[in-house]
Amino acid sequence: MKTSRIPDFYQYSVTERLKLLKKYGILDDDEVRALVNGKYCMKPDEADKMIENVVGVFSLPMGLGLNFLINGKEYIVPMVVEEPSIVAAVSSAAKLVRQAGGFVSKSTEPILIGQIQVVEMDSPVKAKQSILRQKEEILNLANDLHPNLVARGGGARDIEVILHSATSRFGEMLVVHLLVDTRDAMGANLVNSMCEGVASLIEKITRGKVFLRILSNLADRSLVRAKAVIRPKLLAGNGYSGEEVREGIILANHFAAVDPYRAATHNKGIMNGIDPVAIATGNDWRAIESGAHAYAARGTSYTSLTNWFKDDKGNLVGTIEIPIKVGTVGGPLQSNPAVQIAHRILGIESANELAEVMGAVGLAQNFAALRALVTEGIQRGHMTLHARSVVKAASVPEYLFDEVVNRVVESGNIKIWKAKEICAELEGKIGNKVSLEKKQPLPSGYGKVILLGEHAVVYGSHAIAAPIPLAIQARVEDADEGISLIIPQWGVEEKIQQGKDYRYSIYRSLQMLLETLDLMGRNMQLFLFPHIPRAMGLGGSAALAVAIIRALSEHFRLDLSDEEVNKLAYESEKIVHGTPSGIDNTMATYGKFILYQKNTPPKLQEIKVQKPLPLVIGMSGVEGLTLKMVRQVRQGWEKNRVLYDQIFDQIDEITQQAVEAIQTYDLEKLGYLMNINQGLLNAIQVSTWELEELVEIARKNGALGAKLTGGGGGGAIIALCPENAEQVVDAMQRAGYKAIVTEVG
Repeated sequence: MKTSRIPDFYQYSVTERLKLLKKYGILDDDEVRALVNGKYCMKPDEADKMIENVVGVFSLPMGLGLNFLINGKEYIVPMVVEEPSIVAAVSSAAKLVRQAGGFVSKSTEPILIGQIQVVEMDSPVKAKQSILRQKEEILNLANDLHPNLVARGGGARDIEVILHSATSRFGEMLVVHLLVDTRDAMGANLVNSMCEGVASLIEKITRGKVFLRILSNLADRSLVRAKAVIRPKLLAGNGYSGEEVREGIILANHFAAVDPYRAATHNKGIMNGIDPVAIATGNDWRAIESGAHAYAARGTSYTSLTNWFKDDKGNLVGTIEIPIKVGTVGGPLQSNPAVQIAHRILGIESANELAEVMGAVGLAQNFAALRALVTEGIQRGHMTLHARSVVKAASVPEYLFDEVVNRVVESGNIKIWKAKEICAELEGKIGNKVSLEKKQPLPSGYGKVILLGEHAVVYGSHAIAAPIPLAIQARVEDADEGISLIIPQWGVEEKIQQGKDYRYSIYRSLQMLLETLDLMGRNMQLFLFPHIPRAMGLGGSAALAVAIIRALSEHFRLDLSDEEVNKLAYESEKIVHGTPSGIDNTMATYGKFILYQKNTPPKLQEIKVQKPLPLVIGMSGVEGLTLKMVRQVRQGWEKNRVLYDQIFDQIDEITQQAVEAIQTYDLEKLGYLMNINQGLLNAIQVSTWELEELVEIARKNGALGAKLTGGGGGGAIIALCPENAEQVVDAMQRAGYKAIVTEVG
């Protein structure tokens, strides 16, 4: 792995993120495929071998903490957690700390304590002395029980004896601590069996009775100490100087140091970082939690596990000292395939190294929380993530989920009751609410499917396209300063600046539109509400451009005609796709079932249908990059124009035959032509194994025809399903894909 810095990682789709991990050599093809399809998830019959009374498997999101530089080494940290903002917070903190040189994290030997309780002794003091005299005999017996551990460099290292005074009910109690180096194992079973194995010898030595023999989760001999030193200038922002932020963090930490009520929340924040790493790596997070809180309470009062102070140079210094006893070998690693993938991503080589990473993550999370508290406040920021959690808690059905998220954000009232109210309104359950149809619709652009003719249309052939009842809507509001693009569903909140060289085409496209319409100097917030998936071959970029143009025209009273909207959207498509056919922007603008041919101006023929065509849209989960596919086809055409022109001519002939099939509602013929078109698209290498699998699933389950739609290289397929659409959708979903039923025409 070259670096844990992957800029704008959050803006990629899940599949694109996995491709980046593959690119960096962190995951292989099989692991990427397993994560895309969810095949790494534990099955109920596997879970039934782990615990009792199993009825199912409960899953949680796994995200990646980025930007970590610890002891000079790059780490991408897998984190399993359901709470929004934690992964973003640690990544942001790690990004800042790496600018200051990164974290330094050290650990002691991986010692776990086993406790042997001895009662009913004649002389506890003499019993203690006897145990210490015969310490070597006890250690030798313990190590004889686990020769493999000793061979790996571990084993019982030492013995401590503690006397507890008598009470009114119980006599004096003696506790033997067996200190065991468990190496890379978590060690609970090892230590318990050692305690059990030496119990009879200890009874013989003490002349007492051994009662409990069990490990302790207060692993204060397995300590991690992590540190970060941050220059004040790195802390400045949001109207605060670096010195103000530094002093605020120090004061907030002092509050936790002296007040146990604050310390409980303060330390919970630390564990917000550590626990997700423990879960992802298959470790006992409950044991780590109990040990951490016990360690925080070891003095006269429960207190903070971290310390933040100013050094002689004025830097902010943060330290954490915390017991962390973890393992990298053992049952959970072998039994849970997701844990194996997490270890591969993290790239640690020992349990000590894992503990050091976890300590740094805990310190990063603590820093992020304190900085938020003393600057913006914990309730600000991460609006979209919070909204998604609220909507999830409101039990909104999946088909309404994104719409309710958009409307909750739009309302500014991110509450569960509000999400339920909006959901009920969308389902038509609130009679006294204004219906959706009666509301003034937001400016929008149509989505589309290409039934036949993609790619060949770029070279003069015909293509058939139809609008689908999905769209992107937009709204413009006046703002106090600057231009902001906000897409709640995608977690995008970006300032658009004139002349800035943006990496992503969506921002470059918006720059062009604002400059062309002479609006770059106006202050505004541009909200986008997508109801169409990104990069799935459904015309998302064109629909987005049309929605933006229409929203700008409406808000600033530009009175742009559909023809002007279409021309501007075509210019936007050039930025996004390089050499577009023009069909996407035309569909996004006019929303009609058409036969299209590229020309100046484009040739459009509206297709009349007897009744809508029943389709299933199956989404591969792999974002199709149209620009890449268009370039790839162009390169193939330039190498062998004769062959490619013949293929394009065949696609053109098939497409024109399909017009008649659509008009006469001959679905069997239309499906047959779709299948041939898919074969030709595969021949020019724009299909993928995911698309081919979806096509095969659709055909096996009764679809008359199935083919990719759009640019390919990922994206989506369409399947003609007049009778068995639900069966096709169910089969696709069981294979790990998303699918929807729709009608076009």
